[in-house]
Amino acid sequence: MSTGNFPRIVATDLDGTLLTTAGEVSARTRQALEAARAAGAEIVLVTARAPRGVREIAAQAGVTGTVICGNGAVVYDVATDEITHSSPLDPQTARKVAETLALALPGVGLGVETGRNVLAEAAYTRRVDYDLASYIEVESVFDGDRPIIKLLALSTAHTAEEMYAAVAAAIGDLAEVTYSGMEGILEISAPGVTKAVALDRLCAERGVGAGEVVAFGDMPNDLPVLLWAGAGYAMANAHPMVLAAAGHRTLSNDEDGVAVVLEDLLAAR
Repeated sequence: MSTGNFPRIVATDLDGTLLTTAGEVSARTRQALEAARAAGAEIVLVTARAPRGVREIAAQAGVTGTVICGNGAVVYDVATDEITHSSPLDPQTARKVAETLALALPGVGLGVETGRNVLAEAAYTRRVDYDLASYIEVESVFDGDRPIIKLLALSTAHTAEEMYAAVAAAIGDLAEVTYSGMEGILEISAPGVTKAVALDRLCAERGVGAGEVVAFGDMPNDLPVLLWAGAGYAMANAHPMVLAAAGHRTLSNDEDGVAVVLEDLLAAR
């Protein structure tokens, strides 16, 4: 992105990035997002969250258009509350992945994000406070025909990094494996589904090139976007892998790191 040109797309992760540790969009960040929109940029939230976990945040951030959810598996229209595109994991492939997980991580618990709810087997004990009403207890996540937006794997005995190291090679190109937190949760999507692929598709629809995009993130699931965008910023609180790979850095989420960059870009116009 050349100096003096304001980006046409501002793509930002939520947790650990746009949001403070308290889960809020700060006043400074809201002001910076408003100024970016006034300068002609579209704000695109790009998150691991499901649509239901985005609506309140989108309102705080002033986003009324398209949001990329589920690590790129879902495109969601905030204004109409509609999922406009989804790329679910094939059930047969998901079963193969589950078998691999069970061999590598005995006792692993499985959940499924359907886009509207979370199906949770008995061993999948994780609960997200803001999302408690969306959990459905099931004997098997493969019962029924609800879409598998993400296969979720929980191990209380491992970190996400340890889980990833144990299964990524074995899963190979069957599916995309990533994680968005440090606790023992892996997020598994259909092959070729990443935040970057979804954002690239959205940008192509708008005639926007990667060089016209500035992106922000903090965890391994954000890396594809940070490496694809013309300017990809790792938050100061980012995972070491992200800090090592991203081309740019900014302050932490609790120091309004996204706002700082946008303010600088606006000042440089």
